[in-house]
Amino acid sequence: MELAVYDINGNKTEKTVKLKDEIFGIKPNEHAIYLDVKHILANRRQGTHKTKGRSEVKGSTRKLRRQKGTGFARVGNIKSPILRGGGITFGPKPRDYSFKLNKKVKRLARKSALSQKAKNNNMIIIEDFSLEAPKTKNYIEILKKLNLEGKKSLLVLSESNKNIVLSARNIPNSEVTLVSQLNTYEILNTQQVVFAESAIKEIENKLMK
Repeated sequence: MELAVYDINGNKTEKTVKLKDEIFGIKPNEHAIYLDVKHILANRRQGTHKTKGRSEVKGSTRKLRRQKGTGFARVGNIKSPILRGGGITFGPKPRDYSFKLNKKVKRLARKSALSQKAKNNNMIIIEDFSLEAPKTKNYIEILKKLNLEGKKSLLVLSESNKNIVLSARNIPNSEVTLVSQLNTYEILNTQQVVFAESAIKEIENKLMK
């Protein structure tokens, strides 16, 4: 697959980039994508949820009424789960949701996600660029010229650029990431993936290992 390279003014340049079929042209593996997205989201969970059981609720342990002869159901103390203000039965406890996933599965998932974007023409390659100062207005102009205004976009850079990151930080639905940090969830959770020209070669080297 071969894609044209655009400049930041939205004009097609004479340059083209040939994408490797081993990364951008494979048949997507849906199960690998599912596992990797689940792995990423699970690792983000704090797992700090907590409710109090009957042994942790403040209150008297005195039996509220005698066991028999009242005509009502038997009841224990005021901390009973069936009473208002009592402990929670089988409530959530702090836990770790993260789990391990094989590196080969992660790599396959990223290849599958990139192949989906390439197949659906949701991928743009632009020339490497830099901003003289961190200005949101300048980055919005670039998005407009690339017909990305109002769309959910992800710019992938080969190396960190502080001015670009700061310029895009306050724009809704516009994210900037590095090749080293790119994951399956980010690729799928955007409408258009914008690769800097130098980032293509780097991600091919990374995923061909």
